[in-house]
Amino acid sequence: MSTIFADILAIIGVVLNGLPQGLLALTFGFASIPTAMAFFIGALGNTLTQSVAPISFQAETITYAGTAGKNRSERCAMIFIGGTIMALIGAFGLLTKIVEFVGSDIANGMMAGVGIILTMAAVDMVKKDKLAGGVSLFTALVTYYFFRNDANSLVYTIVVSVVASCIANAAFAKEKSSIVVTDDKFIRQKFTINSSVIFGALGMVCLNIGSNISFGSITASMATSGNYNVDHLTVISSLADMASSFFGGAPVESIISATASAPHPVWAGVVMMLIIGVILLLGLLPKISKYIPSSSIAGFLFVLGIFKTVALDAPAALASNAAVGGTAMVVTAISNPFLGMVAGVIARFLGM
Repeated sequence: MSTIFADILAIIGVVLNGLPQGLLALTFGFASIPTAMAFFIGALGNTLTQSVAPISFQAETITYAGTAGKNRSERCAMIFIGGTIMALIGAFGLLTKIVEFVGSDIANGMMAGVGIILTMAAVDMVKKDKLAGGVSLFTALVTYYFFRNDANSLVYTIVVSVVASCIANAAFAKEKSSIVVTDDKFIRQKFTINSSVIFGALGMVCLNIGSNISFGSITASMATSGNYNVDHLTVISSLADMASSFFGGAPVESIISATASAPHPVWAGVVMMLIIGVILLLGLLPKISKYIPSSSIAGFLFVLGIFKTVALDAPAALASNAAVGGTAMVVTAISNPFLGMVAGVIARFLGM
């Protein structure tokens, strides 16, 4: 019974983690209801492959697509084109070959760099929303301190910090407003194709190569059972993106998911995706925007970034070749995982 309870906590925590990032997608004009298709495809794909790495809303890709495109037509076009390219990369097994080529020092450096990015994102959230973000950070640190030696420490951390942040926001925040989404239904998009969209799609490919390798690996490292294959993850997330964007929905990518640390990581991830899919399909996401502040995940991101990523991967990245691993880590932290990977490969080529 205790294992089922831990599964439930992990599911709730990651659902609560995803919803604020889903709200971020709505602010960029993406439709919420069509995005449900992406989560259902993810649930089906992980069931078939028994993968421990689920997909969900990812702030990095949402922000990139939202700022690179001028409107929903351009944004969805670049997501669809990028998803098509990534699906081919995954189908031909090229992501696995990329992972084998870059080596463990660069891979660990990328993961450590991602940890720094997560930590910086958490700090920015606290700065922008001191109430909800501050409560989230404080309760996450306290919770992790008491449960740091527990196998489900991340599960408890995300649940307690997000719930506490939502309660504080409901009790003390003065302004609460909901997001209004136009044409929130299944409408085939008329894609705009121009140079900005093409370069935006290529940028999506670069970003997702890095995030699939790093986020997927971090998530898989938490699991004690189930399967993980970066090419399977790439195909699943790409098909999900293509289906969602075709009807105006948001991108749904690989994430660092606490469901992987649950006793039953595969099914916890599948149920999580189904729950978010149903929430989206029923059109509930815009309605709950006044209750869940986007900064509610600040505490979880901080703990995950510092204690579960940087502290573990930085020493591994620097152990075998400090120059190569360190280069990948620093460049990832100041840019993105793909550029970090390229920088690490160049450093190795130059004999550093």
